[in-house]
Amino acid sequence: MTATFDSRLFHDQPVLVVGGTSGIGAGIAAAFLRQGARVAVAGATASEGESASADPQLAGAQCLQLDVRDDEAVRACIDALPSLHVLVNCAGVIRRGDELDPAVFAQVLDINLNGTMRTCAAAREKLRASGGSIINTASMLSFFGGGLVPGYAASKGGVAQLTKSLAIAYAADGIRVNAVAPGWIATRLTDALQADPARTEPILARTPLKRWGRPEDIAGPVMFLASPAAAFVTGVILPVDGGYLIT
Repeated sequence: MTATFDSRLFHDQPVLVVGGTSGIGAGIAAAFLRQGARVAVAGATASEGESASADPQLAGAQCLQLDVRDDEAVRACIDALPSLHVLVNCAGVIRRGDELDPAVFAQVLDINLNGTMRTCAAAREKLRASGGSIINTASMLSFFGGGLVPGYAASKGGVAQLTKSLAIAYAADGIRVNAVAPGWIATRLTDALQADPARTEPILARTPLKRWGRPEDIAGPVMFLASPAAAFVTGVILPVDGGYLIT
């Protein structure tokens, strides 16, 4: 990462990573911290914030508690930031099997999709003032279905379409809106999958690069999309999946 990005590129720029207290979000936040950004990470619970505060890779980050289902809390959180240049939306849940229940389906959409819209809308004025950008988190399941995760798949398909729509709506404000679509990434949430050869082997067999991704593999593309190198890029859904979608 340090060999790819100028160490001054994000120096002192305010960055908010919603869902940045663990996993992919924490990897993204850590990458911005290494580039000198002023980073705030938001997690849904106090315990997530405590864990982030104790995480060495997040040393120097401001840790916030934010329930993206709460309109007033989202607005208050972002209004309290002195300024904002980059918003990264990583907050999300998955409830395998349970999402076939319409009530659980609705809960997943409220966090993954509606939560993304809430933070984008709340951040619009600050990002307009800074000429900033938004990077959302889509998924491989933005492109195909998942029988056990209809809520997650629908929400991530929605995130992809929301990204394209807001790219149009916010263009006049000078705000670029893009998304990354991670593949199979090694985090605590996928520990069980990684430990099960019967499930891991088909994943690796389909992935041309023959490995699981890492949070830092997502961080690089996010930083590109937030950088001046992507000044003419908006409305893009960028797969970062080791080639999984092309096979």
